[in-house]
Amino acid sequence: MPTQVGSQAVDRASALLALIVESDRPRSFTSLVDELGLAKSTTSRLLQALERSRLVQRDQSGSFRPGALFSIYAARPSALHDLAELARPTLTRIGELSEETVNLSVPRGNEVVQIAQIDSRYLLGSTDWVGVDVPATCTALGKVLYAWGALPLPRGSLERRTAHSPADRAELDRVLSEVRRRGWAVSLDELEVGLGAVAAPVRSVDGSVVAAVSVSGPTTRVNGHGITRLAELLVSETRGLSAQLGHHQGREGVA
Repeated sequence: MPTQVGSQAVDRASALLALIVESDRPRSFTSLVDELGLAKSTTSRLLQALERSRLVQRDQSGSFRPGALFSIYAARPSALHDLAELARPTLTRIGELSEETVNLSVPRGNEVVQIAQIDSRYLLGSTDWVGVDVPATCTALGKVLYAWGALPLPRGSLERRTAHSPADRAELDRVLSEVRRRGWAVSLDELEVGLGAVAAPVRSVDGSVVAAVSVSGPTTRVNGHGITRLAELLVSETRGLSAQLGHHQGREGVA
């Protein structure tokens, strides 16, 4: 019986913590009681325990938000590694279904950083992109991060790798508007002639874009109707990955 009671307390505290962490705004005590259906005394006791552990904290209005431990964790150098490990099953599944190279990227300052890759099943298209520095404006991953404000827009003239690269800010703005409209980005012959890529966003709890996933390969395979098929695959899979980060569809952030 003591074991069952202890397990029940952990389950209730976990459910309470999940509500607070997954909410896009601080939660009032009343809203937590109403949603979980627990007694006020039980809810109060659990919240006090979570506060003592720095898992939740109260703001000036008395509402509850994620505690200091979450900020400390997010600032750790290992946080990107943890994101890559969380995304690994999703990346692997996309790789199996597309048979092309799959990359997970995050913004860091003004750059796009590749933090994980699943290699192509083909000999042609098996480049290792992790750690490779390229102009973000020429890539599908970069366009996704620009489109939703995860990456600051470039100043001055744009670096063009081919004649198909965006020529100026006006053209880039038109491209990003289209990316937001359809929910994914494409790059064809822009970074290198013969290279194509499609990318979709990964969102956090509040709907903001925190990463992007791409599928890339030679344009002999990544073209035409194949682009739409890859885009649908990516959007479906990145929605699932976003859900693991606490995002619920409909909470999309504004660029």
